[in-house]
Amino acid sequence: MEEPLLLPVTYQNKDLEFEFSLQRYGYIRRAGVKIGEVTVFFEPDEEGRYRAMVNSEQIEQSKSLSVGLLQAIAETLEQLR
Repeated sequence: MEEPLLLPVTYQNKDLEFEFSLQRYGYIRRAGVKIGEVTVFFEPDEEGRYRAMVNSEQIEQSKSLSVGLLQAIAETLEQLR
C-alpha cells in the first residue's frame, strides 16, 4: 500500500499536515485534501488559482473546516506548481 502524500500547511502560526492526492478530472488536475473526516477537492479557477469545492453546509457541520484554513491550503497548493 502506498504511503499517503502529505501537504504541509501553516495556519494561525501552526504547522499542520494533511493527506492529499492529485487526480485528473476531465481536462483539469484537482487535489483531494483530507481535513478531519472530510475530503475537500481543490480545483484551479480561470486564473489558475486553486479554489475549494465545498459548500457552506459542509463548513458549518465540520469543526475542522474554516474559510481561513481552506484559503491557506489553496495558497500552499498554488506554491507546489
